[in-house]
Amino acid sequence: MQPEGQEQPAPLSTSEAGRKGGRVVREKYGEDYYRQIGKKGGTALKEQRGSEYYRTIARKGGEANKAKYGSDHFAAMGKKGGNATKERQGLDFYSRIGRLEGSVPSVSIP
Repeated sequence: MQPEGQEQPAPLSTSEAGRKGGRVVREKYGEDYYRQIGKKGGTALKEQRGSEYYRTIARKGGEANKAKYGSDHFAAMGKKGGNATKERQGLDFYSRIGRLEGSVPSVSIP
């Protein structure tokens, strides 16, 4: 019960309450706290479901993005990234790394 003359505080929405709670936890335990609990959760999930689970959800996410944006979107992103690398590394970057191909041992990616 509120004393007379004082207004009742406005109720918080669920998202506002969550944001406020998250801010309090961050101030109390620090930024690294969320990384630690995320890592614990990821490790527990991997132990429970196996590493194939992550491959499956990554594949589903990739397919969903491909369906949403189309392959042209990703081709444009690749071209944009390649051009940014060329600007940052210089015009001869790709020819330099192309010459290195034979001298670097190949790595098998599962």
